[in-house]
Amino acid sequence: MKKHLLAAILLTLIFSCKNHKENDISTDFGSNTPQTARSFGTNSTLIGDYVSGNYSRRDKGYDWVAVSVRESSESNLHISVRSRNDQKKPSCTFDAIASRVNDSTYTVDSREGEFLFVFENDVISIKSREAEKSSFLSYYCSGGSSLAGNYQKINEPLDKNQIDSRIFVKNLNYNNIGFEISSTGSGSIQELHIKPYGLTIDNQEILLDIDARVTQAEIGDLNADGFPELLIYTTSAGSGSYGDVIGYSVNGGKFLTPIYFPDISENENAKEGYMGHDQFSIIDNILVQRYKTYEVGDTNSNPTGNLRKIEYKLKDVGGSKQFVLDKIIDVLAY
Repeated sequence: MKKHLLAAILLTLIFSCKNHKENDISTDFGSNTPQTARSFGTNSTLIGDYVSGNYSRRDKGYDWVAVSVRESSESNLHISVRSRNDQKKPSCTFDAIASRVNDSTYTVDSREGEFLFVFENDVISIKSREAEKSSFLSYYCSGGSSLAGNYQKINEPLDKNQIDSRIFVKNLNYNNIGFEISSTGSGSIQELHIKPYGLTIDNQEILLDIDARVTQAEIGDLNADGFPELLIYTTSAGSGSYGDVIGYSVNGGKFLTPIYFPDISENENAKEGYMGHDQFSIIDNILVQRYKTYEVGDTNSNPTGNLRKIEYKLKDVGGSKQFVLDKIIDVLAY
């Protein structure tokens, strides 16, 4: 009788733990009941370079497009689309962080529409989630081209003599004010190019030498003044992969002002367990930083701590624009 009772208690505890893990409970940092979340690893077989059908005929002058897939985090991929650049202006350029749906499908939700990246038998298919709304896939190409289509994986380096050498390229627009962001260079040092347009006083290109690689760029009105802020996210070289933000605010539609982003070491709670591998995004006009925390003894490739989310608000401080840490939320990872 005691054995049966003990078995029943153990089963109850097992199912109780399972149900607890499947329920998300969101709380502020420091709470005794932080939320829980599950992380999934990326499929390493997806990593590589994929090309359009005309790649094999490139020596005959045909245009071609390449899709480079790299791991960005445990559950995300960095998708980069480049095209031939030796004969004319590149026909297609695209950079984004794609989120995992399942082992063979990743998605990017953009202002224009939702991308699907489907992998099968060494082929990546780029399409719109809604087939009837696929015209936005042409936004990233010129001359009537489109990102939509199938690309075959290759086991050789891309033709460096022909491909667009820019490491990162993105065009962003907000109410007739826009930016072309690109980066060039090799190794850990890159040159960041920011070309504004639509400003009434100063549209001069900004050039910055950065000891990091550009991973993403976003635009949004974070201070609700009717004019956009440009945020460029970077990751340092090396195993730490520490994230940073380069930001500019449009002043009355006339010119740009830099935005100060605080180092995480300036906040005792934020820096606890921090060892890089962070991601940034704009959510509801708030800058959000996410990273997994490290416990004592963790290796760089295997953090076992919580998932942490930090929210920053854009404020005027002493005559300058700064991101001010507003909230820290810890998430139980398992």
